[in-house]
Amino acid sequence: MKLKPYIPDFKLAFEHFCIHAGGRAVLDELEKNLNLSEWHMEPSRMTLYRFGNTSSSSLWYELAYSEAKGRIKRGDRIWQIAFGSGFKCNSAVWKALRTINPAKEKNPWIDEIHQFPVEVPKFSTI
Repeated sequence: MKLKPYIPDFKLAFEHFCIHAGGRAVLDELEKNLNLSEWHMEPSRMTLYRFGNTSSSSLWYELAYSEAKGRIKRGDRIWQIAFGSGFKCNSAVWKALRTINPAKEKNPWIDEIHQFPVEVPKFSTI
């Protein structure tokens, strides 16, 4: 008998996820395997769309996206997951000490955040 691997429901531990925007395939697999919603993946996907693969620094663009959208509330927990070469995987957990008011913040999204999210097609013709 083949047993299905147990994967915890990480949405019970974290309100927000910042996943290294290393490419669409990386994001698709993590969304599927961690059972995350499109809403949870939106900061990572929009960062990949707007800035491309900026390596681990994409995590900070993703956090800034969530802040600019007004999603970060006092007490929220954010899980940042980054990947390196080979089997490297690093993560950090943050807890928001205050609710973020986007109108009072400066970040790379603030001037354009009203235009996001955008529809990114799954496939494009060649």
